[in-house]
Amino acid sequence: MTPSDSESPPDSTGPPDRQTLQLLERQLASDPLVSTTAFDPDSYEPRLLSASLERDRYPESIPAARVDIRWFTTADFTVHYIEAHDDGSQWECRWDRHPNTHNSRLHFHQPPTATQVTDLDLPSLHPLEVYSTVLTAIEQRLETVWSD
Repeated sequence: MTPSDSESPPDSTGPPDRQTLQLLERQLASDPLVSTTAFDPDSYEPRLLSASLERDRYPESIPAARVDIRWFTTADFTVHYIEAHDDGSQWECRWDRHPNTHNSRLHFHQPPTATQVTDLDLPSLHPLEVYSTVLTAIEQRLETVWSD
Protein backbone atom coordinates (compact mmCIF):
# COMPACT_ATOMS: atom_id res chain seq x y z
CA MET A 1 0.00 0.00 0.00
CA THR A 2 2.83 2.44 0.74
CA PRO A 3 6.07 1.60 -1.04
CA SER A 4 8.99 3.84 -0.17
CA ASP A 5 10.47 6.28 -2.68
CA SER A 6 13.67 4.18 -2.73
CA GLU A 7 11.84 1.30 -4.44
CA SER A 8 11.59 1.45 -8.20
CA PRO A 9 8.42 3.44 -8.64
CA PRO A 10 6.19 2.77 -11.60
CA ASP A 11 6.05 5.35 -14.35
CA SER A 12 2.34 5.90 -13.87
CA THR A 13 0.01 6.34 -10.94
CA GLY A 14 -2.02 3.26 -11.75
CA PRO A 15 -5.76 2.95 -11.14
CA PRO A 16 -7.59 4.69 -8.28
CA ASP A 17 -7.31 2.91 -4.93
CA ARG A 18 -10.95 2.46 -3.99
CA GLN A 19 -10.25 1.00 -0.54
CA THR A 20 -7.97 3.88 0.47
CA LEU A 21 -10.44 6.47 -0.83
CA GLN A 22 -13.19 4.82 1.21
CA LEU A 23 -10.93 4.75 4.30
CA LEU A 24 -10.19 8.45 3.88
CA GLU A 25 -13.89 9.20 3.35
CA ARG A 26 -14.72 7.58 6.70
CA GLN A 27 -12.03 9.71 8.39
CA LEU A 28 -13.26 12.90 6.76
CA ALA A 29 -16.93 12.16 7.50
CA SER A 30 -16.13 11.95 11.23
CA ASP A 31 -14.02 15.11 11.31
CA PRO A 32 -15.81 18.17 12.77
CA LEU A 33 -14.12 20.39 10.15
CA VAL A 34 -15.90 18.54 7.32
CA SER A 35 -19.52 19.25 6.35
CA THR A 36 -19.98 16.80 3.46
CA THR A 37 -18.03 14.26 1.42
CA ALA A 38 -18.67 13.03 -2.11
CA PHE A 39 -17.14 10.57 -4.52
CA ASP A 40 -16.78 11.31 -8.20
CA PRO A 41 -18.23 9.69 -10.21
CA ASP A 42 -19.64 7.43 -7.44
CA SER A 43 -18.70 5.31 -4.40
CA TYR A 44 -18.47 2.08 -6.45
CA GLU A 45 -15.69 3.24 -8.77
CA PRO A 46 -14.42 6.47 -7.21
CA ARG A 47 -11.72 8.47 -8.91
CA LEU A 48 -11.97 11.53 -6.68
CA LEU A 49 -13.00 12.13 -3.07
CA SER A 50 -14.10 15.66 -2.30
CA ALA A 51 -14.76 17.05 1.19
CA SER A 52 -16.51 20.38 1.69
CA LEU A 53 -15.37 22.09 4.86
CA GLU A 54 -17.64 23.72 7.45
CA ARG A 55 -18.49 27.23 6.34
CA ASP A 56 -18.70 28.58 9.89
CA ARG A 57 -15.07 27.71 10.56
CA TYR A 58 -13.97 30.41 8.09
CA PRO A 59 -14.24 34.21 8.03
CA GLU A 60 -16.96 35.67 5.78
CA SER A 61 -14.32 36.53 3.18
CA ILE A 62 -13.88 32.77 2.54
CA PRO A 63 -17.32 31.45 1.60
CA ALA A 64 -16.15 27.94 0.66
CA ALA A 65 -13.24 25.56 1.21
CA ARG A 66 -12.71 21.96 0.21
CA VAL A 67 -10.20 19.14 -0.02
CA ASP A 68 -9.99 16.98 -3.15
CA ILE A 69 -8.21 13.63 -2.84
CA ARG A 70 -7.03 11.20 -5.47
CA TRP A 71 -5.28 8.02 -4.29
CA PHE A 72 -3.85 5.33 -6.53
CA THR A 73 -2.97 1.64 -6.11
CA THR A 74 0.72 2.58 -6.49
CA ALA A 75 0.43 4.69 -3.29
CA ASP A 76 0.64 7.82 -5.39
CA PHE A 77 -1.75 10.56 -4.39
CA THR A 78 -2.87 14.15 -4.76
CA VAL A 79 -4.43 16.03 -1.85
CA HIS A 80 -5.57 19.47 -2.97
CA TYR A 81 -6.79 22.10 -0.49
CA ILE A 82 -8.74 25.00 -2.03
CA GLU A 83 -10.30 28.11 -0.46
CA ALA A 84 -12.67 30.21 -2.55
CA HIS A 85 -12.47 33.88 -1.54
CA ASP A 86 -15.27 36.40 -1.94
CA ASP A 87 -13.16 38.50 -4.35
CA GLY A 88 -13.15 35.56 -6.80
CA SER A 89 -9.60 34.47 -6.00
CA GLN A 90 -8.49 31.12 -4.62
CA TRP A 91 -5.92 30.18 -2.00
CA GLU A 92 -4.67 26.67 -2.60
CA CYS A 93 -1.92 24.16 -2.00
CA ARG A 94 -1.36 20.51 -2.84
CA TRP A 95 0.50 17.48 -1.47
CA ASP A 96 1.47 15.17 -4.32
CA ARG A 97 3.18 11.89 -4.90
CA HIS A 98 3.28 10.93 -8.57
CA PRO A 99 5.66 10.71 -11.53
CA ASN A 100 6.54 14.15 -12.90
CA THR A 101 9.30 16.17 -14.51
CA HIS A 102 9.35 19.14 -12.12
CA ASN A 103 10.39 17.65 -8.74
CA SER A 104 10.86 14.45 -6.81
CA ARG A 105 7.95 12.03 -6.87
CA LEU A 106 6.86 13.34 -3.44
CA HIS A 107 6.40 17.12 -3.53
CA PHE A 108 4.35 20.06 -2.30
CA HIS A 109 2.69 22.81 -4.36
CA GLN A 110 2.98 25.86 -2.16
CA PRO A 111 0.21 28.36 -1.42
CA PRO A 112 -1.29 30.71 -2.31
CA THR A 113 -1.44 29.59 -5.96
CA ALA A 114 0.04 26.07 -5.83
CA THR A 115 2.33 26.98 -8.70
CA GLN A 116 5.66 26.92 -6.83
CA VAL A 117 6.76 23.39 -6.03
CA THR A 118 9.21 22.01 -3.49
CA ASP A 119 10.31 18.48 -2.74
CA LEU A 120 8.52 17.05 0.26
CA ASP A 121 9.63 14.73 3.05
CA LEU A 122 6.88 13.04 5.04
CA PRO A 123 7.51 10.73 7.99
CA SER A 124 5.17 8.16 6.46
CA LEU A 125 3.24 7.58 3.25
CA HIS A 126 0.47 5.71 5.00
CA PRO A 127 -2.84 7.29 3.94
CA LEU A 128 -3.86 8.10 7.52
CA GLU A 129 -0.50 9.76 8.20
CA VAL A 130 -0.82 11.86 5.04
CA TYR A 131 -4.41 12.69 6.07
CA SER A 132 -3.16 13.80 9.50
CA THR A 133 -0.44 15.98 7.95
CA VAL A 134 -2.96 17.70 5.67
CA LEU A 135 -5.61 18.26 8.35
CA THR A 136 -3.00 19.67 10.72
CA ALA A 137 -1.90 22.11 7.99
CA ILE A 138 -5.52 23.14 7.39
CA GLU A 139 -6.05 23.78 11.12
CA GLN A 140 -2.89 25.95 11.10
CA ARG A 141 -4.25 27.79 8.05
CA LEU A 142 -7.51 28.45 9.92
CA GLU A 143 -5.57 30.07 12.75
CA THR A 144 -3.82 32.28 10.19
CA VAL A 145 -6.98 33.40 8.37
CA TRP A 146 -8.62 34.40 11.66
CA SER A 147 -5.56 36.31 12.86
CA ASP A 148 -5.18 38.33 9.61
